[in-house]
Amino acid sequence: MFGHKLFSLRHSSEESSKLTPASFFVQVKSYFLTFEEQTAPGLYELQNCSKCGSPTYLQLYSSTVTFFLGPLVSSPPGCSASCLGISAEEAASGSRKIMALSLYVFHLFYKFKVLVLVTLCLMVLWATVNYYVDSRQEMPKAKVMVEDFRKVTSLEDSQKEEKMKSVAEVPTVKSLQDECPALSPYLIGASKLTFKASLTLEEVQKENPQVAKGRYHPPECAAQHHVAIIIPHRNREKHLLYLLEHLHPFLQRQQLDYGIYVIHQAGSTKFNRAKLLNVGYLEALKEANWDCFIFHDVDLVPENDFNIYTCGPGPKHFVVGRNNTGYRLRYTGYFGGVTALTREQFAKVNGFSNNYWGWGGEDDDLRIRVHLQKMGVMRPPAEVARYTMIFHKRDHGNEENEERMKLLSQVSKTWKTDGLNSCSYKLLSVEHNPLYVNITVDFSAQPKVS
Repeated sequence: MFGHKLFSLRHSSEESSKLTPASFFVQVKSYFLTFEEQTAPGLYELQNCSKCGSPTYLQLYSSTVTFFLGPLVSSPPGCSASCLGISAEEAASGSRKIMALSLYVFHLFYKFKVLVLVTLCLMVLWATVNYYVDSRQEMPKAKVMVEDFRKVTSLEDSQKEEKMKSVAEVPTVKSLQDECPALSPYLIGASKLTFKASLTLEEVQKENPQVAKGRYHPPECAAQHHVAIIIPHRNREKHLLYLLEHLHPFLQRQQLDYGIYVIHQAGSTKFNRAKLLNVGYLEALKEANWDCFIFHDVDLVPENDFNIYTCGPGPKHFVVGRNNTGYRLRYTGYFGGVTALTREQFAKVNGFSNNYWGWGGEDDDLRIRVHLQKMGVMRPPAEVARYTMIFHKRDHGNEENEERMKLLSQVSKTWKTDGLNSCSYKLLSVEHNPLYVNITVDFSAQPKVS
């Protein structure tokens, strides 16, 4: 290209010992020479006009060489531009091309810098927007956390105030947030029971100030067991009073979360203990999610608080011995008086039968249902499972059930349709008395046994 018109090359091997690349650059430093040609390595002579003095030599070290030493700004003394092989217009044109190329490179570099700057600005803007959006999203969360903290603080303050106002018979030994131990430290064992003839309901209420609407929660810890006590009742007010007097402190010493439900049968039909217990189960579940149900006769009072009123992996029978039987089991397979079943266990056997009108048979019916479901009966040790039975005569309307043996022979055929799923009743009232919840129901006339 441009360099081909400035000079021509001639091999000069005989001068190779005289010149070096350094002497070449000294001699041509005033020129801007562009040279590109495929040639063999060796020493070459730059051919000038005869007027221009001594020839200039170029040492080549490779077969392809490109030199760019600068634009031709002046001729050596005594040499004109035409003598070098180019005209002034060609030299000016070459300079313009080179300057245009330099400007093009400069613009490319400028655009690259602008692109880098814009990219950095966009990155900063993106980071700023993300930070702002994240901050806006975190503000509601922070507000919710503050509100929750205020609620927790106010709840703790109210609990402290209620705790200070209440008078506890059992001393506080643990935080409200701690779980009660598996075995309460307040158990005293066997107690000598007394029944004062002049006892009143107001006296029992004063002795149990922490019981409200039939419910109790241990104030010193979180109870592990939530137990509903179901008591069938009719015309046994004195027995109920004696049972409440002893049962409330008995359960409190066991650190249970409990509620007492007294199911009262109104009307003149024969007493139906089993159906009342079904009603108690169904109505108690409307008030709380109880996990254990204890079906308790009104005339049996526990003597030893190590007889723990909780449910187990199988249905439990508590009355191993009582005073009127010499503290021996009434008969083999006896499952009456006080029994406990979990919600799942009671639903599995479909509850009690609804067809036992009068005294006897319903507890044996339940035992058969338990065995049909291949569940074993559990009992506490005989030395702690002791009860005092309050003496009474047979009630009018609770005469012996003459149909009980016939009903017992049909349990395997009837248990799926006779029980919780067929328990019909008329709910007359639900009263939340201080010491118990009184539920009054009325049953229609008893069906005949076929």
